[in-house]
Parts: sequence; structure tokens; C-alpha cells
Amino acid sequence: MNHEEGTSLPYLVRIPLGEHGMVLKTKEPWPRTSRLYCHPAEWPQAPEILERVPVRTCRRRGAAVDLVLDRKQLNRSQFVFTRARGRQMIFWQTAKVAKQARPNVSLPTARASGRVLVIIADTNERRGWSFSAQQAEVVKRKLPIGDYAVEDAAGRLVAAVERKSLDDLAGGLLDGRIRHQAAELAGLPRAAIVVEERYSAVFGLKFVRPAAVAEAIAELSVRVPTVPIVFAETRKLAQEWAYRFLGAALAHVEEDRQAAGVMADLTGVVVEVDAGPGPATTASAAEVRRWARDAGITVSDKGRVPTHVREAFEAARSSSADPGGHDDQGDQGTV
Repeated sequence: MNHEEGTSLPYLVRIPLGEHGMVLKTKEPWPRTSRLYCHPAEWPQAPEILERVPVRTCRRRGAAVDLVLDRKQLNRSQFVFTRARGRQMIFWQTAKVAKQARPNVSLPTARASGRVLVIIADTNERRGWSFSAQQAEVVKRKLPIGDYAVEDAAGRLVAAVERKSLDDLAGGLLDGRIRHQAAELAGLPRAAIVVEERYSAVFGLKFVRPAAVAEAIAELSVRVPTVPIVFAETRKLAQEWAYRFLGAALAHVEEDRQAAGVMADLTGVVVEVDAGPGPATTASAAEVRRWARDAGITVSDKGRVPTHVREAFEAARSSSADPGGHDDQGDQGTV
């Protein structure tokens, strides 16, 4: 119990994150009908314990903490770190509460992540998306990965989309090109391959075996699970999906960084946020070609640098780098 005088948040919850746990005060002991506002608090020296429950998992995922308790009912919830009314806020919710808050969501017409999105389009992209129906500014620039991307405030690529027609997808899967592209995309915090066709059209392909293409799609999805292959049905819907995806990815990185700062203050554990490769990792095609010639690798003077050449360049330049991801997981304990 929280014994502060005049408080509207009479309950304390201690979550097993960090050395001493994260302590929050809240209005109810569990979010049953609506999400609960939480505020950082101090754990009292002689607390009145109302309930002590074993914790199955307590894991930080971006700007949220997923909490699963070791009991049959009222066991799954999430603490969400967000900004509202110009300040950092924490909400405690269950999946049922979150669903009730946003019933029957329709396709939005507002800005992606509440801003005019600056989308970088690769200079080699031909007959690409203009995003004329979306609130976006398109900047043409050479991209090391993908056809469309967004950067954070520090100039780091945080998300990219590779656009494919069905024929391009089928050809790339069967000759192995897309496997290399997916491996490159997986180096970003968020990435996807978007196809301007529906999945059922795979089985109507005429000049390749549909079963071989379907098998290759499944194999790639298993090999590189962090880069989904999205069949968006039409070119218009593919463009809309990419716009929303890039906006959400950029907002997620920013929220993740803010949440990491708040959690560090509450738990004393500094959380490093992986925002993707910085500007120094984005080498120009000319730089890669010069390196390739010096290394005795044959490369053309025009067009896109082959994926395997760029991979070899990046490996040579940063062979000692550790590309491991960051996923903070609290120790199992009690709450």
C-alpha cells in the first residue's frame, strides 16, 4: 500500500527490473477495465504487502515492459512508456484493455507517427513510389540498403523497405539475390520487403514453378525472421503500408530512447538503444568501387554495387564490430 497522504494512487507495484526493481504507484492493483496511470515511487522501508506473486517473465521490449505472472488468471500485462500532454507518462494495461481502447481501427488518413515524414528514396529506384497521397517529403539519395528509408535525428538509418513486383520477387528468390538483400536489411533495427501483389498471385506465375517460389518465400521468412515479406495486394496499398511502417519505426526508435532514459532513472540500469548504423557506415558507391579494385575484385563503373561486394567492404571496414542486438530482460522474481 502507498500511505502518502492525499494520494490518488494508493497502490505500489515493484517490478523485477534492475538491481532494486522498478517501483510504481498506481490507482488499482490490476488494470481490469481500463489502463492505469502509473508514477515513479520509492519503496517504503516497512511496506504493507497486499499480494506477492511469482513472476514468470519480465521483459523490456522497446518502449514497454511485458509482465507475465505465475498464476492462472490476471497474469499478463504491459507497462507502456509514452509521451502525452508534453511529458513522459507510464500506463499499465492488459491486452483486453488495449483492444477495448481501439475497436475496429480503420485505415488512418493522418500523418504517420504525427509528423510530415521525410522518406529517403534510393537514386537507383525506377518508377518508384512518390508518396503523393501521403504527408511525406521524398528526398533522393543513394541508400546502402533498401529502396526507401528513414533516419533519426543523428542521421542513422533506422528503417528501410525493399519494394518488389511479383516477377522481381520470384526471380530474386530463385537466383539468390533476395537472400543477400534480406541479410543486409536485417542489420537495421526495422526492415521489410513489400510486394505489390497478393500472395495468391504466386500460384498463377507462368514462367517459374509456383511451388518453388512459395517454398523460397517460406525458407527466407524462417532464415531472416526480422525482415517480413509483406504482400500488399496493390501498388497503392504497398505504398501506404510502407509509409505507415517507416513512420511507426521512426517513432518507435524515439520512444525507445526516451523509455530507456526513464527506466535507467528508475532502476539504475543504463539501457543502450540500438538505433542502427550511423552515417559513417553509409559508404558511397565510388568508395566501395575503389576498395574493390584495390582488393582485386572486379566491379562495373556504373549501376548499383553488387550486394556481395558491399558486404565484403563492410566486413573489411568493421571486422571487429559486434553487431549483437539489445534486449533487456529482467530476472525472474516476484511482483
